[in-house]
Parts: sequence; structure tokens; C-alpha cells
Amino acid sequence: MPPGLEVTAVRRAIDFIERELADLVELYFEQATVFSALVGMFGTKALDSVSNYEKHRHSHTAQQRFPDLHRRGARAPLSPNDSLESKGSKRPWALQSHFDHPGWYIVWRYLIDPTESLEPGRPIIVWRVDVVFLNKDDWKYEGSTASSAGGGRTHTFGVKNPAAKLRDKAVYQRRDVVLRDGKPIPVNGNNDES
Repeated sequence: MPPGLEVTAVRRAIDFIERELADLVELYFEQATVFSALVGMFGTKALDSVSNYEKHRHSHTAQQRFPDLHRRGARAPLSPNDSLESKGSKRPWALQSHFDHPGWYIVWRYLIDPTESLEPGRPIIVWRVDVVFLNKDDWKYEGSTASSAGGGRTHTFGVKNPAAKLRDKAVYQRRDVVLRDGKPIPVNGNNDES
């Protein structure tokens, strides 16, 4: 875990994300990548309120540069150990970023449950939270497929062998959600957490 970040702050942030994004789930069906960005942004907002990490006070830095948060009291230039990037992902392992900076990463793994079968009033469920320190060499460049012929996407960086890198990095995981064929799905039973 990053210096001073506690699991209780992560749990409070999960509650905030699920509660506040419940009314915006329709956006997921229109633009899933935008929704994932919102999950990361709401995670940043929550950790700014409930932890010893704070978001940058200069909005251009927080919106366009790494990291989303830094340890309270840390001075510029920030060390990687004082940096915390917040990412939302519907994927069970993959992690992408527009940066390949070293530092701490918190990944809010979520699923959309429009039937609210896991929890009434919660159409978005954060089912696992990974926290990992990544170095520059943990990232691989994923080039753009955009060209003058049209189409494609912007370049990104992806974590090399993410399932191995993120193994045992979960600081929160619901017991009522399992991976089946690479997809998080509800299991029968109650909604106990670990």
C-alpha cells in the first residue's frame, strides 16, 4: 500500500463511487470508456476527502498529467512513492494509461448490474480494488492505429503481463463476484466481502 493509505479509506471511496455513479450508469451504455474515466475521477475525489492523499489543486495538472493524487505534505518534485494514480476498469486484469510513469496505481474494478441483483439501488458495483506500485519498465507501449485513412485510437501504455503483476495486489474483493471466462459475474449467495 502507498504510505499512509488505509483500507478503511478505500472502502469509504468504494461506497462513494457506487452511490454517486448510480444515476449515471446509462452513460456506460453510451460510452464505456468515458464511464471508466468517471470511476477513476470519483475515486480521486473520494480519496481526496477520506485519506491522506490529495488531488492537485491546479486542475490542468490533475486532468492532464500524472499523478491524480499525491501524499499530503509531499513537496514538488514528487517522488514516485508519493504519487497515486486512480483508474477505473471493467476489465478483470488489464491496465492501460496514457502515461508510463513510475508510482502507485489504484484500480477500481467495477461491473454494471442493471438488475441490481447484487445490491438494491447499486447498478454499479466495485468488486475488486487493486493497489500496485509500477515502475517505468512494467509498461509496454501500445501504438496508435489512427492514420490519415481514418479510424483508430490514440496511443496508450499497457501493463506487461497484468494478471501476474496484479496477483495478490487486491486490497478489497467481494466474495459474491467471481471471474468466469474472463468476466466478473455474481455468484449465488449473499454479498459478503473479504
